[in-house]
Amino acid sequence: MSAILLDGKALGQKIRQNAKERAAALKEKGIIPCLAVVLVGNDSASLSYVKSKEKALAEAGMDSRDIRLPEETSEEELLSIISGLNKDDKVHGILIQSPLPKHIDEEKAILSVAPQKDVDCFHPVSVGNAVLERPGFLPCTPHGVLKLLREYNIPVCGSHAVIVGRSNIVGKPLASLLVRREYNATVTLCHTGTKDLASYTLQADILIVAARNPEFIKADMVKEGAVVIDVGINRVDDPCAKKGYRVCGDVDPCVAQKASFFTPVPGGVGPMTIALLLQNVIEAAEAGIA
Repeated sequence: MSAILLDGKALGQKIRQNAKERAAALKEKGIIPCLAVVLVGNDSASLSYVKSKEKALAEAGMDSRDIRLPEETSEEELLSIISGLNKDDKVHGILIQSPLPKHIDEEKAILSVAPQKDVDCFHPVSVGNAVLERPGFLPCTPHGVLKLLREYNIPVCGSHAVIVGRSNIVGKPLASLLVRREYNATVTLCHTGTKDLASYTLQADILIVAARNPEFIKADMVKEGAVVIDVGINRVDDPCAKKGYRVCGDVDPCVAQKASFFTPVPGGVGPMTIALLLQNVIEAAEAGIA
């Protein structure tokens, strides 16, 4: 048995094309959807993520406000810049690239973003709206997982979904989305305090792993025919690789021989995250004229 690969790249491209068409329609009304990306410092991974987001925005016919600040930028200066972006009608979404330097309180920065421009869905108001099923943005990566499940007609209703990882970015919000009546899954959320993790993962009809631990989940931890969603993206040193490292997920690729569906890394959940960020920016711009 070999799993069907869930092609996030192809589905992400469909979503990006839809965003491009909606951006063109807004442009006819004199509105250009704009995302302000604020980067403090020179973290190499952050720089790479920002560049990929800016490229995606440009391809969709959207604007990006690139705000790069030196490492020594004070918390007060950053909050002042965010306040200005909140008041700028031409900016529809604000993204504060993490991590921030240690002298800046990341929670303060997140709280300072206006909820109507919080396209990352990190603000407590955005999180509360998502949990309570009120109108608002959905967090990009968890929403991407759900989009993939729907695209491949994978039954979620009544299934046992086991999530490994309790981050505020993936694990917790994904658990709250999966228990919505529209998905109706039974959810088990596992984490570093979970004893005998395999006893839970072996029960999963749908196993979603966001543990930040390279190839952590092995084949003997997955039941035959399970749907396995690997959210992890890790750089692992590899002297044989051209760049000196390789990119892998949190799940051993051998699991694909046991699963019914499997997300490749790269090319699975990753492309969905950026695509749904674009969708959230479009929705923010459209909300401004509703």
